[in-house]
Amino acid sequence: MATKSGKPVLQKPPGYRDPTLPVHSTPKVTPRKPVLPPAFQPKKKRRSCCRICCCCCCVFLLILILLISISLLIFYLWFDPKLPVFHLQSFSFRRFNVTEKPDGTYLDVQTLTRVEVRNPNGKLTYDYGKSEVEITTGDDDEIDLGSTKLPGFTQAKKNTTSLKIETKSDQLIDPGPATRLKRRQKNKDLVVKVVVRSSVGLGVGGWKMRPVGVNVICGDVSLKRLDSSMPRCIINIFKW
Repeated sequence: MATKSGKPVLQKPPGYRDPTLPVHSTPKVTPRKPVLPPAFQPKKKRRSCCRICCCCCCVFLLILILLISISLLIFYLWFDPKLPVFHLQSFSFRRFNVTEKPDGTYLDVQTLTRVEVRNPNGKLTYDYGKSEVEITTGDDDEIDLGSTKLPGFTQAKKNTTSLKIETKSDQLIDPGPATRLKRRQKNKDLVVKVVVRSSVGLGVGGWKMRPVGVNVICGDVSLKRLDSSMPRCIINIFKW
C-alpha cells in the first residue's frame, strides 16, 4: 500500500502502541475472600472458654484429691485405727434331743453361744448395727442349729463386750447324720461354726462414719477345744 506521494506505508508490528495516545491505567481488582456459612466459621472464643473450664475442673479435682489424702493420712497417724477383735468365748447345748418317730428322725436343739468383742482403740468407738447370727455344725454333715438376730450397740474405747446368742431348731434330718451327730455331741468331738453378719462404723466424739458391712466367722473348732481356749474369729470387711 502507498501514499499519495508514492512512498510505501510501513506496517505496524504486532503489539505496537502509539506513544502519542494517552495511557489509560486499568484499575486493579482485589480478590474477594470466600464467605463461609456460619456453621463453618471458626468459634475461637467458645473453644478457649471450654479449655479454661476443663483446666479449672482438673485443677480443682487434683486439689480435692490431695486434701482428702492429707486428711486421711492425718486421721490415721493421729487416731491409729484398729479393727475390732472377735473370739468365740463358749458354746453349749441347753437342749439336745434326737427322736425317732414313725415319720422320720427329728433333731430338737437349743444352743447358747457367747462371742467376745474387744475394741482395741483408745480414741475411737465402734457402732454396730443389727446383726444376723447363724450356727451350724462344721463337720461333713452340715446341720443347721438355728439362727437369731441381735440388736445394734455402741462399744466404747478400750471396751470388751460379751454377746449372748441363743438359738433353737426343731427339724427333720436323715437317720445317718442324726446318729453321728449324737455320738459327736456326747464325745465333745462335734465341730461348730458361728457366722455373724453385721455392719460397723467408727465414731469420734459426736461424729460417726458411715457403717460398712462385715462378716465375722467363728468356730470350725470342736467342743473339746472350746473348753480350754477361745479361738479368734475371722473378719471380712465390705462383705455381706
